Amino acid sequence: MRLLEFEAKAILGRHGITLPPSETLNSPGPISLDFPVMLKVQIPLGGRGKAGGVLRADDQAQADEIVVHMLNTSIRGYTPTSILAEGLADIEKEYFLAVTYDTVAKLPLVIFASEGGVDVEELASERPEKVHKRHFSARWGLLAHQARELISQAGISGKLLLGLAGVVTTLAEVFLRYDCTIVEINPLVLTKSGGLVALDCHADIEDDALFRQKEFAELENQAGRFVSEKAQSEFERKAAEIDNLDHRGVAGRVIEFDGDLGLIIGGGGASLTAFDAVQQHGGKPANYCEIGGNPSVKKVAELTKHILSKPGVSKISVITNVVSNTRVDLIARGVIKGVLALGLDPARTIAVFRVPGAWEEEGFKILKKYGVPYSERGVSIDEAAAIAVGRAAA
Repeated sequence: MRLLEFEAKAILGRHGITLPPSETLNSPGPISLDFPVMLKVQIPLGGRGKAGGVLRADDQAQADEIVVHMLNTSIRGYTPTSILAEGLADIEKEYFLAVTYDTVAKLPLVIFASEGGVDVEELASERPEKVHKRHFSARWGLLAHQARELISQAGISGKLLLGLAGVVTTLAEVFLRYDCTIVEINPLVLTKSGGLVALDCHADIEDDALFRQKEFAELENQAGRFVSEKAQSEFERKAAEIDNLDHRGVAGRVIEFDGDLGLIIGGGGASLTAFDAVQQHGGKPANYCEIGGNPSVKKVAELTKHILSKPGVSKISVITNVVSNTRVDLIARGVIKGVLALGLDPARTIAVFRVPGAWEEEGFKILKKYGVPYSERGVSIDEAAAIAVGRAAA
């Protein structure tokens, strides 16, 4: 579940991270902040600024005009129902700060960059010396000395080092306490008066942990947080029903596309990587889909049957990152069971199976029995996608 910016910032403020003065607007009307202010649409996606979703207002009349426009304009497929108004910060320097989970190392990971307000992936590629990372224990959290060491790697010292390290440790605490998959402040700014202020925040909470995060579970079901242009299709609705068959794992979060190659993909960002790789190799995905968290054989089988039931889909590809919390043999059993239930040949129907992780050898034995082509962990996601596209076209 992705929080809106003002919802994520409420968490930061609760934990003592300084925020700019702000108020949330649902309609044009008097703003109590001193002008000028920044007006920011509240939608569950980034990239708002480039899409015209972040604008400056110098007075009340201009603010009213912008708010009316924003509330009646689609931004990246969403129409906002709320606008965040914020006072301007007196910026001296910008930083990037995020905490996420490294599925390969199986540890939380904090990322700090000495430049903020930028695409961190691009920065890491072009100027890697600006980006610093540190794993930490999910049990003990990020310790104070670890945070200070991370900041010092960026050449920062003195009072600023201590201030930044304090924000880093707090963000790591927020990440663990609220079952986040990512929490990001970009930019975290140093003001000319020496303060540290979070100007933007993005936070995603693990869906399978929402039973522990009841305040956010209620938010997710709250009507009118935003309006999406894309209505859920019948195919997507049926997939959601499959995911709700039982509480075990994820198998059924599906977005429908017009392609011919069915996808069962997962492993955090690996699902997006696999989807993009299939497209880059000339494939036409029939769907986006995420699996993980050790779903039952029944759920995987039903999902497989459902994806293969889509008109024009005759092959399916199973591609994930290295999985530590999902048994490979259960995924293999489920996929093969679903294929057989449709009277299809697994060897011809499963274009590729690339799921390295727990119970891997047992899973490979099952696949081998049915002649299913599988890829071991030495085969990258990109290579597996190329194999899938090639076999789907054969």
